Amino acid sequence: MTLTKADLVEAVMQTSGLTKAQCAADIVDSILSIVKDRLAAGEDVLVSNFGKFEVREKSARRGRNPATGGDLLLRPRKVVTFKCSGKLRQRVNG
Repeated sequence: MTLTKADLVEAVMQTSGLTKAQCAADIVDSILSIVKDRLAAGEDVLVSNFGKFEVREKSARRGRNPATGGDLLLRPRKVVTFKCSGKLRQRVNG
């Protein structure tokens, strides 16, 4: 099951007692905006007892066009990776 932004808003409303009119959606939007801004600036985002989002550099490399089979050069780029915390891993694995 995928966790959507609407699901997060609903969870915030249930756990905090806030209603949508009291900005539960704004809280979730603000948190996600902060995470996106920090990652765009190249900073790591550590959420205690959850995990760490990192921006990593990938160098240029050779690739293959699956449609034609021809070789091509993939440009260098940045990717976001996630490493879960030990507590989250234990909870997921039972």
